[in-house]
Parts: sequence; structure tokens; C-alpha cells
Amino acid sequence: MNGGYDDGYRECPCFWGTEPGTFVRLLQQQLPAFSGLRILDAGCGEGKNAAFLARQGALVDAIDLSDLAIRNGRRHWSKLAGLSWQLGDIRRIDLPREHYDVVVAYGLLHCMPFIPELMDVLARLQNATRSPGYFVLCAFNSRRQDLDAHPGFAPSLLTHADYLAAFSGWKIVAGSDADLTERHPHNNIEHTHALTRLLARKELS
Repeated sequence: MNGGYDDGYRECPCFWGTEPGTFVRLLQQQLPAFSGLRILDAGCGEGKNAAFLARQGALVDAIDLSDLAIRNGRRHWSKLAGLSWQLGDIRRIDLPREHYDVVVAYGLLHCMPFIPELMDVLARLQNATRSPGYFVLCAFNSRRQDLDAHPGFAPSLLTHADYLAAFSGWKIVAGSDADLTERHPHNNIEHTHALTRLLARKELS
């Protein structure tokens, strides 16, 4: 379910680098302070987003299915206060209703094996977000996917419009449907993904 990234985690001690995602940084324009905020980083990988938010004073639950990713993250940010690592499958973890001020799902949802599981996880993550609170999403979408660098990976793909529809009733603070061309350090294969990125605010219920 992890998109075949374990090979990268095994060969590279910091596969994703240390800089947070662009839309994670956008949170700083919306929130005056992070101190004491409860944040869930679902599918955290090695924790670059979780670490960035914890450095701002947030209390971050960083959850990933890959023990290799968690190992790399613990090693890299071993002394960072406010960051709690958890090895687990987000599909099986109990998520309390309206528990988190911010939920981050960066690179998680397209790794679900089937569309119904993707939609179920998304709904449960939304349910775990407080009103008002923020959701940061980055996911492959169906417009374009070059999977040469991901042999054997069959991502679950929604359209950009599908993701927007899933956040009906939320305020879309920022959103984009753009291509990302990159190379992963363990295989150096240039490839391009169409990505949906959203920063959404949950309205008061």
C-alpha cells in the first residue's frame, strides 16, 4: 500500500528530504501560532511535514505503515519535542471525531488499494478534523501519471474535481491541479505526476 517507497527508504536515509510540502507551509498564513495545536500527519513517511509543524510548537501524531520510513524519521528527528511516531495502517486506526486542529494527508490517499478505501479514509480524516480546523491534502490525480519510477504500483486515482467535491461544505483556502516532475534518489528516473493539492478549512458545524 505504500507505493513501493520502501526500496527508497531502505537505500536513502532521508528519501523525501527535510523541507515541508508547499501547502503545509501555507498553513502559516492561516494560523497565527501552532503552539499546542493537535495535528495528525497521516501517511507521514519520514516525517518532513510532521517535523516542520512540531518545530512550530504543535503536538503532532505522525503515522505511517512503513517501519522503514518511521525508522528513518526517528533517526533524523530523534530529539524533536512534540512529535509522536506511530507505526500503523491508517485504515485500521481509530480516529476520534473532531480531535485534530489540522490533518495532513500528503501522498497518502492515492496509495489506497481501491477507490472505496480511499473515500473511506478521506471521510474518516475529515471527521477527525475539528470545526473550525484545516486539512492539507496532496494526492496523485487521474489527469496524468508517469509510473516508470514506481514499478508494480497501481495508485487509486480520483479526478481533481472529485477531490474538490469531497470537500463540499469546506472553504477551499488554496488549491491546485499541477504537474510535478521529479527524480527519486534511489533510482534517478525522471517522471511526472499530476497532483491535486488542497488547503481546506472545515466550517463550524
